[in-house]
Amino acid sequence: MAAAGRLRCLRLVLWRLWQPVRWPQNSNLAAGQALTARTYSRTALYDLLGVPSTATQAQIKAAYYRQCFLYHPDRNSGSAEAAERFTRVSQAYLVLGSATLRRKYDRGLLSDEDLRGPGFRPTTPAGARDPPRSPPVSSRVRGAERAAPGPGRTLFDFDAFYQAHYGMQLQREQRLRAQREALRKLQEDRARKGFRWDETRDTAGVLLLFLIFIAVGLRI
Repeated sequence: MAAAGRLRCLRLVLWRLWQPVRWPQNSNLAAGQALTARTYSRTALYDLLGVPSTATQAQIKAAYYRQCFLYHPDRNSGSAEAAERFTRVSQAYLVLGSATLRRKYDRGLLSDEDLRGPGFRPTTPAGARDPPRSPPVSSRVRGAERAAPGPGRTLFDFDAFYQAHYGMQLQREQRLRAQREALRKLQEDRARKGFRWDETRDTAGVLLLFLIFIAVGLRI
């Protein structure tokens, strides 16, 4: 049911992109062939994701994540415009995220049959692998959504989303903060120990001078 719903939404998105094109009157089309045809903009889906048509699969994937974060319904509660944009972005990525469907879209050959075929799934960019011993991105993204009350409703966990896609960067920043904090404490400890030494040294000096004065006074 969910797959069928996504297909209907994507077909609706593409249908809005159809534009009438008329063949020239002097065309050599066979008799009986329609004089009008439908085509779609070959840049509209790229525009939705905010990337050029020359973008790599990795750039398309990164743009999709950014758009999802900006327009997710849980982050824009009550905004019909954000909800529609989120849906359109998601469906655009289903086409551009698949190398096969993207090629057909770029050539103006994408059809309903293609959207129902086995190639209707995003393609993982070459070389874009997760760090060792880390679960796949798809499973971590699914973990970012947990069921919430109400039919067909999910609550998006942005903490899990960030951990899934920016985990390495977050860990690196946490290590740097821990190192800075440890260095600061070490400097404070050294400063306190140095102050105590200076204080002890000054006290010993004063006491020594006092004893010298007493010794000189006794001799006089």
